[in-house]
Amino acid sequence: MEVRLQAQEDEITLLKSSLADALRRLRIHDQVLQLLKQQVIAGGVRRNSEKLGNPERQRKRLDKKAASSANLLTRSPIDTTPLAFSHRQSIKMFIRGRPITMYIPSNIQNYDELKMEPPSERLELDWVYGYRGRDGRANLYFLPTGEAVYFIACVIVLYHINNRTQRHYRKHTDCVRCLTLHPDKVRVASGQTAGVDKDGKAVQPCVYIWDSTTLVTLWEIGPGTFQRGVGSVAFSFADAGSFLCVIDDSNDHMLSLWDCTKRTKHAEIKSTNEAVFAVEFNPRDSANIITCGKSHVYFWTLSGGQLTKKQGIFGKYKKPKFIQCFVFSLTGDVLTGDSEGNILTWGKSAADIKTLGKGAKETYQIMRQTRAHEGSVFTLCALQGGGLLSGGGKDRKIIRWSADLAPERECEIPEQFGAVRTIAAVDEEELLVGTTRNAILRGTFSDGFVAIVQGHVDEMWGLATHPSQNIFLTCGHDRQVCLWNTEEHKLDWCITLEEYGLCADFCPNGSVVSVGLSTGRWMVLDLLTREVVSESTDGNEQLSVMRYSPDGSFLAVGSHDNFIYIYSVTESGRRYTRFGKCNGHSSFITHLDWSKDGKYIMSNSGDYEILYWDIAAGCKLLRNRFESKDREWASYTCVLGFHVMGVWLEGSDGTDINALCRSHNEKMVAVADDFCKVHLFQYPCPKLKAPSHKYEGHGSHVTNVCFTHSDSHLLSIGGKDTCILQWKVIGGGVGNSQERLASASSTSTSSPEPATS
Repeated sequence: MEVRLQAQEDEITLLKSSLADALRRLRIHDQVLQLLKQQVIAGGVRRNSEKLGNPERQRKRLDKKAASSANLLTRSPIDTTPLAFSHRQSIKMFIRGRPITMYIPSNIQNYDELKMEPPSERLELDWVYGYRGRDGRANLYFLPTGEAVYFIACVIVLYHINNRTQRHYRKHTDCVRCLTLHPDKVRVASGQTAGVDKDGKAVQPCVYIWDSTTLVTLWEIGPGTFQRGVGSVAFSFADAGSFLCVIDDSNDHMLSLWDCTKRTKHAEIKSTNEAVFAVEFNPRDSANIITCGKSHVYFWTLSGGQLTKKQGIFGKYKKPKFIQCFVFSLTGDVLTGDSEGNILTWGKSAADIKTLGKGAKETYQIMRQTRAHEGSVFTLCALQGGGLLSGGGKDRKIIRWSADLAPERECEIPEQFGAVRTIAAVDEEELLVGTTRNAILRGTFSDGFVAIVQGHVDEMWGLATHPSQNIFLTCGHDRQVCLWNTEEHKLDWCITLEEYGLCADFCPNGSVVSVGLSTGRWMVLDLLTREVVSESTDGNEQLSVMRYSPDGSFLAVGSHDNFIYIYSVTESGRRYTRFGKCNGHSSFITHLDWSKDGKYIMSNSGDYEILYWDIAAGCKLLRNRFESKDREWASYTCVLGFHVMGVWLEGSDGTDINALCRSHNEKMVAVADDFCKVHLFQYPCPKLKAPSHKYEGHGSHVTNVCFTHSDSHLLSIGGKDTCILQWKVIGGGVGNSQERLASASSTSTSSPEPATS
């Protein structure tokens, strides 16, 4: 029903757009008829008054005017017939069956002979901002190299906590979901979700085992075996990591045992229909495995290639809704942390024959219950000396326990970072703490904790780079507005709003930034004081784009109510006065750009319109789009336009590209698509199927891209993966966009190669 409803809504949108086009056609037709009538009447009056006039000269004059009027109609924005010149003047592209006419600039002599090439520039992953802590478990480890290893989106990050450098393992093709460290402290196993490709086909998940020193993939476990993804992984310890245990995310949560040396499956069994949170081998016996999750603890035994299980008996103790985590004590007992805030100590005991029946031998029962935290115990971490660390959800506490579970020390992490999700010990004193608000903290019980990794905790859409400094701003559904430093790779500041932000733009003077919100409200923030220096509301629907004119004298605000609101800007970006409103789109505004002279705007809407506006003339809609074909644009973020026509794939439905951004040197254009990819095209790229370099790393739709002021880096932000990727731009040739167009039109006509990676 949802799919059918969405299809009906899309059809209604297209019908509205077609109706708007028809109305514009009728309006222009009426204008031309009226013009012809006036010309005929004027010609008749003139003939009557000119007694000695030349009839032949008058007829030629009328024919010339009629031809001029007919030419005006031919150039109307809804007519797609090429003009009768010596070379083609327009070209059509189709989105969802709707033709969109693109007018070819004058400097292109032969469009059909344009040759598209991928850009000479390339991207290299430079830094990853963020950490997946909101729903991750046991996904933070400390390596002997001094690096913390963790993941977000499709990237596993190795972050040197003292040198503040990053390395990246990038073999995964979809979101990483689990991570474990081999007993040798060098090898790592990581599993991913299944995901789908751009055609909706399932991408088979697998587990990679790789070397954390060289980042070389050693082997791939289980391609084609797991269904929805890999939820948990664990190496055996008693035999130096010869086996790997994997829990998949299927309905049955299949437990499989793999021989790492032979790379073969050793055993497999259905685990449970309930959620499984963790799996571990008994460090003293690789034939014993434990899993825990929703309302269960299972003790597995491997014998003769077969796995059998025994369920933990809660007995007189209240059965918790979730068993969140567990560790092994030095005495061999199992300690579990649950959603009731307790640490339960499990051990083997003789079965009660009267209760379990004749023939029963032994079960795993609770030997002790220790009250630890308010809310869930999300993580337990065993220390080398026999001590234990526990991390709480609701109380945000970290508690250190002695070997006999006597509390020794405790601390509370700041509320802004959320609850404790996982703990990794650097040494006996220093700890790394992953939190539910996607932060990694470093510290001790004595000195407290500071954030070394931070990120957003919900979908992001707003992205803007500073006009002269190496900083950028992001905002999203978590209501956070964050300012980041691309050189120091850190968060400069973060504020929380009452509503979530969707778009942003820096004033050209660099002192303030405008942020558009989900309610139609927008605000201007001072970068130094973080104070709101101005705010206003336009309509009651979400804002999708904020864009200053090149000289900063105007601000354009694009809304989902179909209007573009124009404000005049004074007092260095601190005072805003409504100048006008652009009224003419038949759907919500998606993107807009200013011309280099600051007089015109080009805009796109949700029904794939391309409209042009004369702002200096009072926000007037320019009905003849042909006249804007040679206009130069200060920025190029509109996803529909002649110069970026080649970024669209054949069969695109109009929502496949979320954002694009032209570099400041006008040599390349970056594209954020709906299939987790960042593309880099040559600019301009006006031919369909233009080749590009494509880059993976995001684990969900890429919502926005933006170049830094010097074009040294590109920023890309993800939707649900809450990830910010900073790419370094390497290589590159010479020449601007006009030179590229001119040279391309005179080159060979060979067909463009498919997109390269």
